[in-house]
Amino acid sequence: MTTAGTNKEKKYPSCFGILDIVFPKTDDGFRTTPENCLECPYKTECLRTAMKKSEGLRVREEVVDRAYESGMIGFLGRWSKKKELNRKIKDQGETNKNN
Repeated sequence: MTTAGTNKEKKYPSCFGILDIVFPKTDDGFRTTPENCLECPYKTECLRTAMKKSEGLRVREEVVDRAYESGMIGFLGRWSKKKELNRKIKDQGETNKNN
């Protein structure tokens, strides 16, 4: 038995989960959230969704590379994290092919 109103789907904006819109790279090479996204009630869910996609995993690779270059992590830490991220990217590619 269902009651009226319990099956409502959320109406997301058209930009929802699109990394280059919700977390674009600035001229200095870093990413930042635009001001209009900060006002959006879906901002956290949107950014999390974008970062779970393959583009977001590539951003995480960039972060790992920067940490390695600055000496924050060592070679083995970088290798391990990049291997894990590459595995996740590959898994997403296979999932997308099956859908």
